[in-house]
Amino acid sequence: MERLATAEEMRAYGSRLAARLRPGDLVILSGPLGAGKTTLVQGIGEGLKVRGPITSPTFVIARVHPSLGGGPPLVHVDAYRLGGDLEVDDLDLDASLEESVTVVEWGEGLVEGLAEERLEIHIDREAGDDARVVTLRGVGRRWDDTPPDRVEE
Repeated sequence: MERLATAEEMRAYGSRLAARLRPGDLVILSGPLGAGKTTLVQGIGEGLKVRGPITSPTFVIARVHPSLGGGPPLVHVDAYRLGGDLEVDDLDLDASLEESVTVVEWGEGLVEGLAEERLEIHIDREAGDDARVVTLRGVGRRWDDTPPDRVEE
């Protein structure tokens, strides 16, 4: 669990997290509206050195950000408006999953079936201030040797 006081800290956290991500990783983000999910993805994009800008893909559902440095592309998905498994299947996310880092906002309960191994990140707002609490949970063997419980600076 990590407490982050500002949007800049959230982006920096995402950038540090990106150093632990590799092609084939599925990251599922959850948390209330305005929790900082897109801000975290912006940091991940900076860390992966992908072409931006990274904005919420709410209306286009998914965006692919190619690498500018020879690393994996970032597939950024916003599942907020998706109605269920059939609409997730229509996105064909599994077609690019192996070579990309795929981050899905609002994906909880919808995209877990894409990969047995995934990183689940929940972001909560702290009452009374702008701070956020980020909790990571690794699922599957991918995260056995590298527990995601803390992202080091």
